[in-house]
Amino acid sequence: MTIILCVCPANADITTSDGLQMARELDPKGIRTIGAITKIDIMDRGTDAKAMLEGRDVPLLHGYVGIKNRSKQDIIDQISVEDAIAKEKAYFNSHKVYVGMDQSMLGVGNLTNKLGKIMFFHIKRTLPMIIKDIRDKTKVLEADLHELGEPMPSLPHEKLQLLWSLMSEFI
Repeated sequence: MTIILCVCPANADITTSDGLQMARELDPKGIRTIGAITKIDIMDRGTDAKAMLEGRDVPLLHGYVGIKNRSKQDIIDQISVEDAIAKEKAYFNSHKVYVGMDQSMLGVGNLTNKLGKIMFFHIKRTLPMIIKDIRDKTKVLEADLHELGEPMPSLPHEKLQLLWSLMSEFI
C-alpha cells in the first residue's frame, strides 16, 4: 500500500504538472494522493499559491499543503529542522494571503499529520483483506505440508530410527 505525495513547486503551472498526471494515472479516484506545494516563499512578487492550495486549479480528494522549504542559506548556516519549522510558521502567520487561510493547509507539520491520517485510514481499510489473504495462504500451505507427510525428525536418535525403518523396508 502506498500513498502518493505529489510535490509541485508553487512557481510552476500546476495544471501541466507531470507528477499530478502520473498520480491521476496510478490513483484515478485520488484516495491515496495528497499534494504538497513547495517554494511558496520564492514566488514572483504579487503572486501567491492560494488557488493551488484550495484545489481550484487541480482538485485532489485530500487537498494540498503549502510548504516553505529551507533555503540554501539556512542549510549552510546549519539551521535546525525545529528552527526551520518555526521560520515556516512565522512566514505563513505574517503573509497577507496565507494568514487568512485554513492553517491546516500550511506547514510541514500539517503535511505530516495529513499523511499519517491517510496512512492510518488505508491500513484500517485494507488490514482485514490482508489478514484474510494470509489466512487463506496459510491454509493452502498447511494442506501442502500435510500432503508431504510427516516431517523429518530433528533429534539424532529419531533420525537413526527413521534410517533403520527405511532400510528395513528396502531389504
